[in-house]
Amino acid sequence: MHKIKLMTVFGTRPEAIKMAPLILEFKRHEAFEPLVCVTAQHREMLDQVLDIFKIEANYDLDIMQEKQTLTDITTKSLKGLEDVFTSVKPDLVLVHGDTTTTFAASLAAFYHKIEVAHVEAGLRTHDKWFPYPEEMNRKLTAALADIHFAPTNRAKENLLNENISADNIFVTGNTVIDVLPYTIKRDYHFKAAVLNELDYEKNRVIVVEAHRRENWGAPMENICRAIKRILNDYPDTMVIYPVHLNPVVRDTVFKMLDGIQRCLLIDPLDIDDMHNLLFRSHMVMTDSGGLQEEVPSMGKPVLVLRRETERPEAVEAGTVKLVGLEEKDIYSEASLLLSDAREYLAMANSVNPYGDGYASKRIAGYLLNHFGFTGHKPEEFNP
Repeated sequence: MHKIKLMTVFGTRPEAIKMAPLILEFKRHEAFEPLVCVTAQHREMLDQVLDIFKIEANYDLDIMQEKQTLTDITTKSLKGLEDVFTSVKPDLVLVHGDTTTTFAASLAAFYHKIEVAHVEAGLRTHDKWFPYPEEMNRKLTAALADIHFAPTNRAKENLLNENISADNIFVTGNTVIDVLPYTIKRDYHFKAAVLNELDYEKNRVIVVEAHRRENWGAPMENICRAIKRILNDYPDTMVIYPVHLNPVVRDTVFKMLDGIQRCLLIDPLDIDDMHNLLFRSHMVMTDSGGLQEEVPSMGKPVLVLRRETERPEAVEAGTVKLVGLEEKDIYSEASLLLSDAREYLAMANSVNPYGDGYASKRIAGYLLNHFGFTGHKPEEFNP
C-alpha cells in the first residue's frame, strides 16, 4: 500500500504544542507516513515540546539567529524548505495558525505545487496590524491553502466571507484541547523546583503570560504597573510570570517587577509545567492566543491583555474577557474577579467553545477520506 506522506512544518513552541497531538494521531494510521520538519524559528522552547511528546524532527532547518527579523525568518525558511520539498516530495504539507514559518511554508509548498492544509484556519481580527504580523500571516496562508481546518464555526464563516469554498473547509475544534490529557496530572511534580514550594490553596495564584510584539513598550509597562497594584491591594495573591526569552520583553519586565514581593519571575516553562501551573492557578492574565483556548477547559477565568482578539467565541461564551492595555482597565477587571465571587464563578464555569479533545481524530479522518482510504468524512465539531 502506498503511504501518504504528510509533512507537518512548524517553528515555534505554540505550533509544536498544537501539532503534537496531530502527529501522534497520524502515527496510529498505517495509511500515513508522518514526517516532521521544523524551521526552529524558536529553538530552545520548541525543543522542550518535542522532547515531552517524544517527537523527532525528520528535517531541522535550525534557522534561529540572534535579533532575527521577520525577513530573516521568511527567507531562510523558504530556502531551507525548497531543499526539503525537492528531496521528499510530500503529498501534503500541514501548517498551523499564524507564524511566519506558517506563511513561508505555505508559500514554499505552493511553489512546488504541493497541497497545503491549514490547521487552525480562519481566525481574524480584520485589522492587519493587530496582531502583527500574525493577522496577515493567517490571511496569506488562507490564500495559499487547499484545505482549511477551522477550529470553530465562526472561523469557517470568516473563510466563507473571503470566498473560500465550503467544500474545502472542515470544522474540527482546536487541537490544543487534545493536548490536556497528555499533560495535566493532579499529583504532578514540577520540574521547575520553585513551583513545588508554593501553597496554591493559601495564595490565589495569578499566572501572567505577556510577550506579543505589538505590546512591546508602553503597553507592557502598563501591564507591569497593573500587576504591582494588584499585588499591593490583594495580599493573598501571588503573580507567577514565566518571562519570554526575547530580550525586549525581559528588559521591561525585570526592570519593573524584579524584587516586587509575591511576584515570581521565572524562565519560560515547558508545556507540562505550564499546563499544571495553569491548572493550579486562580486566574490567568495573558496576551497569548493559545491560552484563551486551553485555559477555559481548566475552569479558570482569562483576562486578555490585548485591544482585539481573533477568538471572539470565548468572549461571547464568557470564558475570557478582553480588557485592553490600559493600566486602570487591567487593574479594574482583575480586581472584579478577585473581589466578586459571582463574577469569578460565572467565568470559571462557562463552557469552552473551542474543542472537545477530538480535533486531531477529525483531521486524520478527513484526510483518510481526502486520499481515498474511506468513503466518508467524520462529523464536524459543533459545540
